Amino acid sequence: MFEAAKGTVVLLAGFGLLSLMDRDLEAFVEQLVAHLHLNPAKGYPRIFLDAAANITNTRLWWLAAFALLYAAIRWIEAYGLWLEKRWAEWFAVISGAIYVPAELYELAHGANALKFMLLAINLCIVAYMIRALRRTRHDRGSARDPEAGV
Repeated sequence: MFEAAKGTVVLLAGFGLLSLMDRDLEAFVEQLVAHLHLNPAKGYPRIFLDAAANITNTRLWWLAAFALLYAAIRWIEAYGLWLEKRWAEWFAVISGAIYVPAELYELAHGANALKFMLLAINLCIVAYMIRALRRTRHDRGSARDPEAGV
């Protein structure tokens, strides 16, 4: 259910991006930053404003397309996990482990509690999925050979 929810949230974000096409995105972001009482000259608000100034309709289409692709991947994974398919467990291990190098890179360039927590959660998920793969392999081996458990 969690994977399906992630896919749905990203798909909704993709539709949100498409709704921004042919609009003055920079003015919209400036209003949003002001509404949230953020300092537009510092940190993330500045990055957000700079990104909005350089966005084009083509880039919005590409971002929305990537959102659709990500959502499809998450829904496929959720479907397979729901039906307890072995390929989905492998898919979950790979899709979780693929983020570990980026998370380690981020930690190396400025560690903080949030980065440690995200890495720890991701590693726990990957470890759990590896354990599930081993368990299903063992269970299938035991089902083929009834004497294996004796």
